[in-house]
Amino acid sequence: MSVATQDTAIRTGRVSRTLIYLVLLLFALFYMLPLYVMVVNSVKPLDEITGGGMMNLPKVFTLDPWAKAWSSAQIGVDPTGLKPYFWNSIKMVVPAVAISTVLGALNGYVLTKWRFRGDTILFGLMLFACFIPFQIVLIPMARMLGLMGLAGTTWGLVLVHVVYGIGFTTLYFRNYYAVFPTELVRAAQIDGAGFFQIFWRILLPSSGPIAVVSIIWQFTNIWNDFLFGASFAGADSQPMTVALNNLVQSSTGVKEYNVHFAGAILAALPTLLVYIVAGRYFVRGLMAGSVKG
Repeated sequence: MSVATQDTAIRTGRVSRTLIYLVLLLFALFYMLPLYVMVVNSVKPLDEITGGGMMNLPKVFTLDPWAKAWSSAQIGVDPTGLKPYFWNSIKMVVPAVAISTVLGALNGYVLTKWRFRGDTILFGLMLFACFIPFQIVLIPMARMLGLMGLAGTTWGLVLVHVVYGIGFTTLYFRNYYAVFPTELVRAAQIDGAGFFQIFWRILLPSSGPIAVVSIIWQFTNIWNDFLFGASFAGADSQPMTVALNNLVQSSTGVKEYNVHFAGAILAALPTLLVYIVAGRYFVRGLMAGSVKG
């Protein structure tokens, strides 16, 4: 009787797992459908798309839309393609992510291991900054960039994203360092280590998981940002997202949808690669500081 019951339980478990996998597969296929449409139509000639076969596989495979989107597509009034704007985004994202991550780590270190009067209030204000809508800071930020001579420059965009992202990075590192053994910091102080020595030699080497979280979060937000790029960038510092919008809006007599699809994939490719390579570490980093010990 017990054997039959065990076999029934095993069969029921397999059926349940099969149903769960089928449902998950269905949702995954539905979620991936827009990407399929973009990829398939980016390697088709334009006449196949305008002929009504948007969901069909390409009859003629071509990478010309990708080449045109990268190097010769009409971006506004200039046929430059997305290439120069891609490098503008790289020059903006890399320093902004690095600076905001390091400052967030320092803030988290100070707010947990070098406590001072009012530190909780200061952290609350920084946390509140995470919930301020983008639109509210446009006018004061534009005013400050003008006063500092950074309006319309790449470094101006770097400053904007560092200021807006430092609240998030501080939150991540503060929660992570809150469960870090304070005894190690005290022991290092007794041995004569100073503020920065403790940070660089003790805390920072153990901050890999939360640093990955901060880098992924900041990279994704900054790369995909459109509002700040459209508001504060100059003609020579526009990021990829602004150029993609100009590509889609530019009119040369014919809407080249295959080029638009290729450009959209090129714009999304860096963040997609980041999540493919380091996405599994994102959840690990978030959970690393949630349990003490």
